[in-house]
Amino acid sequence: MYQYDQYDQTLVNERVAQYRGQVRRYLAGELSEDEFRPLRLMNGLYIQRHAPMLRIAVPYGLLTSRQLRVLAGITRRYDKGFGHFTTRQNFQLNWPKLEETPDILAELAEAQMHAIQTSGNCIRNVTADHLSGVAKDEIDDPRVYCEVIRQWSTFHPEFSYLPRKFKIAVTGAIHDRAAAQVHDIGLNLLRNPQGELGFRVLVGGGLGRTPLIGHVIREFLPQRDLLSYLEAVLRVYNQHGRRDNLFKARIKILVKAVGPEKFRQEVEAEWAQIRNSGLVLDEAEVKRVRRFFAPPPYELEAARDLSFEQSLKDDKAFATWVRHNVAEHKIAGYRNVYVALKEPGTPPGDITAEQLEAVADLADQYSFAQIRSTHHQNLLLADVRQADLYPLWQALAAQKLAALVIGTLADMICCPGLDYCSLANAGSIEIARQINEKFDRLDYLYDLGRLQLNMSGCMNACGHHHVGHIGILGVDKKGEEWYQISLGGSSENDVSLGDILGPSVPKAEVANTLERILWVYLERREEGERFIDTFRRIGLEPFRMRAYTPGSNEAKQEQQRYAVGY
Repeated sequence: MYQYDQYDQTLVNERVAQYRGQVRRYLAGELSEDEFRPLRLMNGLYIQRHAPMLRIAVPYGLLTSRQLRVLAGITRRYDKGFGHFTTRQNFQLNWPKLEETPDILAELAEAQMHAIQTSGNCIRNVTADHLSGVAKDEIDDPRVYCEVIRQWSTFHPEFSYLPRKFKIAVTGAIHDRAAAQVHDIGLNLLRNPQGELGFRVLVGGGLGRTPLIGHVIREFLPQRDLLSYLEAVLRVYNQHGRRDNLFKARIKILVKAVGPEKFRQEVEAEWAQIRNSGLVLDEAEVKRVRRFFAPPPYELEAARDLSFEQSLKDDKAFATWVRHNVAEHKIAGYRNVYVALKEPGTPPGDITAEQLEAVADLADQYSFAQIRSTHHQNLLLADVRQADLYPLWQALAAQKLAALVIGTLADMICCPGLDYCSLANAGSIEIARQINEKFDRLDYLYDLGRLQLNMSGCMNACGHHHVGHIGILGVDKKGEEWYQISLGGSSENDVSLGDILGPSVPKAEVANTLERILWVYLERREEGERFIDTFRRIGLEPFRMRAYTPGSNEAKQEQQRYAVGY
């Protein structure tokens, strides 16, 4: 894992001191709200529905056990004893006091953490596959390049005030587990026919009010040219991106407006001017950064331990947990373990201070003192010996972190919604609870197979509802909470945006509507088909026809409006 040098630590410490002075001046009335707003946003602080929200950066989702304990202590002293992991692999505090946020940032700095550029119109936290470095299908470790990009982009003076926020994802495996195709820039590591390492570059993806899939503007970018090409993309965006309309300021809108080919030509022309100006990612720098991500000292004899196989035979509950919450590892004798933050009755992605400390202890004992956050709002302990899986499972279960839901309907992505967010139109957490109560039988969940349910409380799509196999979007109708359902989305290699099922449904009917949708799948699926496979084969109409059965007068009225194009 990357460790700060003296320059990193000095920059972060100085930013904390600067921010402390800004907060003091704001509270003293020396800075207006308009003057303070961009300053707090550059330090990850939002003003939400009930209290400030502080978003803490977790670069490419990697944390040490020490950092996890620091987060636990902060949630206990400055918040309400819990925090929230996001789809961008970050960590959020939902109840800090404004006057105490400088102290929080100071404690984070001591553990080599910060909240810099987790908000505002700048390059945000660079994300990666949570299985980076341990996946069997990996071409190269994307965290190396995420770290290079992080160092290049942090405090970059030219890109501190972009037209809008900017998100980059890097994947290093054949399977896309980082949603790279719906990012402002998606980078796929690959090798050309000569065996040279480079990147496939996609630009203009994104969700929110105008969901779009990114376009490939370069099939192969040599490794040495990574930063100069990114700089060219950002320069074109900075020059031509709209600043007069908040809803049309993202790079995806620019790419759509001028066309992918015209945008590519603009980037190539800019790149030609700066390519040889000295911004070269040479092999020496790559090797320097790569050393921070060297493999841990695996035990070669771990594959010879037979106790794991015996435990599978002896304990059916353990075998079920392994089948659903444990993933393959590239090293024989090791596995990757999902720490489920989806206990029924708990908001997806939430974790208590006590659980954070427990996971830190388990990481020390079983996973080389490292923890990863995932895009699905869970945690991951990589590099766990197979022989250690049984005691690890027992320890996680004792902390309610072993829910047998990974990859199922209950492993839903969910934004905080109306419970916290000032932008939300409807609640999400309560709907998640309603769905969990409706589908509380594990055998039923397992029969449904792999199914991704994503839910957002507003069009900003923090819950990635557009790319869920089933997506749910909260909408406001004359002060009431209703929910629009979409089907057929995916954020993986077979990327797609979901199709809207029809009219929105009332709050009380969300789970019932999902049940009717899922019955269509169970009746119509063919051998081995996932939900999304069946949807793509039979189309939207069979699901729509079943979903809107006679019910309340409101539901009937909504369906009538939909039928006439209301």
